[in-house]
Amino acid sequence: MSILNAQPDTMVKREEDKDVPLGQVNKAEVLNYDKMQKLFQTYELLPMSVNIFLIDGQNIFNNKQWKNHIGESEFFYSIIHPDDFLTLKSAIQNNAQDDVNQFECRILCQDHGYQWYVLRINSFFMDEIQQQVFITTAANIQNKKIGQVSLLEQLGAYENMLDVCVDCIKVLDTDGNVKHMNLSGRKALGVPLDEKKFGMKWMDLLPIEVRGRGKKALIEAVKGQNARFAGKSVGAGITQYWDNILTPIVDENGQTQTILCVSRDVTLQKEAENKLRENSELDDLTGLYNRKLFKNRLKRLISDAKDKQQMAGILLIDLDHFKHVNDTLGHSAGDHLLRVLSKRLQLVSDDQGFVARLGGDEFAIAVGGLKSEQEFSKIAELASQQLDAPISYSGRLINGGMSIGCALYPRDAEDSAGLIQCVDTALNDLKADGRGGIRFYNEQMLINTEITAKQLNRARNIIRMDMVTPYYQPKVDLITRKIVGFEALLRWESPELGLQMPNEVREAFKDYKLASKISELMHNKIFEQLAQCIENDLNVVPVALNVAPVEFLRDDYAEKLLQRIDKYNIPYHLVEIEVTEQILEERGSDFVLRALEILKRKGVRIALDDFGTGHSSLTRLRDYPVDCLKIDKSFINLIATDRTILAVIQAITELGPKLNLDIVAEGIETEEQLNILVESGCHIGQGYYFSQAVDLQGMIEILRKFA
Repeated sequence: MSILNAQPDTMVKREEDKDVPLGQVNKAEVLNYDKMQKLFQTYELLPMSVNIFLIDGQNIFNNKQWKNHIGESEFFYSIIHPDDFLTLKSAIQNNAQDDVNQFECRILCQDHGYQWYVLRINSFFMDEIQQQVFITTAANIQNKKIGQVSLLEQLGAYENMLDVCVDCIKVLDTDGNVKHMNLSGRKALGVPLDEKKFGMKWMDLLPIEVRGRGKKALIEAVKGQNARFAGKSVGAGITQYWDNILTPIVDENGQTQTILCVSRDVTLQKEAENKLRENSELDDLTGLYNRKLFKNRLKRLISDAKDKQQMAGILLIDLDHFKHVNDTLGHSAGDHLLRVLSKRLQLVSDDQGFVARLGGDEFAIAVGGLKSEQEFSKIAELASQQLDAPISYSGRLINGGMSIGCALYPRDAEDSAGLIQCVDTALNDLKADGRGGIRFYNEQMLINTEITAKQLNRARNIIRMDMVTPYYQPKVDLITRKIVGFEALLRWESPELGLQMPNEVREAFKDYKLASKISELMHNKIFEQLAQCIENDLNVVPVALNVAPVEFLRDDYAEKLLQRIDKYNIPYHLVEIEVTEQILEERGSDFVLRALEILKRKGVRIALDDFGTGHSSLTRLRDYPVDCLKIDKSFINLIATDRTILAVIQAITELGPKLNLDIVAEGIETEEQLNILVESGCHIGQGYYFSQAVDLQGMIEILRKFA
């Protein structure tokens, strides 16, 4: 009978228990039948036996599987074997909500008497009846238990077969005394091979260092639970590893009578695992820790420093221009450099820490037990000197330098993960400033890193949402005031803030993928708008496109730009690109020169932007196909007050015609600046004095009025 039919004062009498009330429950208050039916219908579909009962043991539901294999009862505890009842009931009543407990016990089945079952019981609060309930799934393990009881008899009958087995087999009583042992077991444990009378303590036969684990496993087996532990033995200089499994052999009442202990020699497997672990934790080339082991050891180092209230630090080392060594001397020379440096760095860390090769040309040194920041600084300085001593390979010297980022616990971070982030930030900050030397982490670096991350995410969103909008600032003939060109400038439309300037995403132009994608969006929109102007018979003038230095990192910039120009049928002479002197100074300038020459041959104009702000060289004007020099706005701002600046500008304007170069002044904002430039021989300029950057409609109006 379920709770649906229970009477309020129904009682169940057990010989071993007191009268137990089954509910005293008002159906209208306790159970909403309709709401529970869907839940019960779900359990009816499950392939296992399911029962739901209240904390006092009253059954409220049995699914079909439970009824077929076990039967129906009003009271869950009434079908539990008396020897299992108290333990099971106590465990259930102490069970916290949502915990899952597993029990092995005997259950009274309607057709087969008591059978062994394994029960999984989970408690939860059922809103429909406003009570805690217990849901039980049951699996029959009767055959398994019977097999355990008969195992001991089988062992005795097949003693000769057991002696042939390579596994060590022991039969123990519940006190841990050896009742039987096969030949392999006697050999492994040093028992005389002809020994027939056993009875010695199994624990005394184990090596001292594993007796604790053996004792714990024995206790579990006596309780009726399978147990397992790893063992180790050393004899005659040979180390053996063992996998020990203890299986309880129980009687019909479920009481452990004997214990079967099977020990398997897993030495070869253990050695293979150790070798594999060693290979997975050490760098193949240098023998140093790899990144994985470095992180694990660093956690322990920081924990130890925390316990002892000491400082610890990390040096993150990156070899400068290591690729150049591989390219000029070969990879074998590069490998030799890494091996020699790794040995030198190990001497730096001494006994205070450890060294790791994190990958490529990146090393890390973790140092503990530091008493002061000065002590850590000295270690960093010593590490930075390790490439000062010559390293030669095949009679040739290998020259190199290194950049080192430094971070300290607990000053910079409270854990190993935070410390790694800080030292990585310090190294990146140093490399962004040109490499070489030592840099300690400070909070401003993290602020800068967060700003960079925000700008990169903003750029990705701009690309994803296609928010790029080109604006155009006119270039003016300073004498006739006619429009002779435009410079296309990036703007983007924020849904919340409106039109935004490119400085909000300036970090994106240091990332090849982002810079190239933004340029692609800009180019397509600029060329599409130019095509519209041409189609409308406007007197279109050249439009200049700015190029970020990273866009030349792949040797295909010119080809991609020409494809876009051709796509919109724009005449080549109406396109100009502006590059900075920085591009011509950096590595990869060969790609830049090749791209500029291809574009120049097609008729695309080349302008050198921000002229005078970098390491200006007249040689570049000779070697690069430049059509135009743009005098930076910083010079124009001082033209009226600084005679030296004025002299420089006059020299540039005089030089331009002789080199067949146009000179363009940027950032003209006042009439005084305009007059000085005209008197100095400069004929083209741009700036707020003439016009701010305008959108497509503004450009069309300017073309109609001034071009």
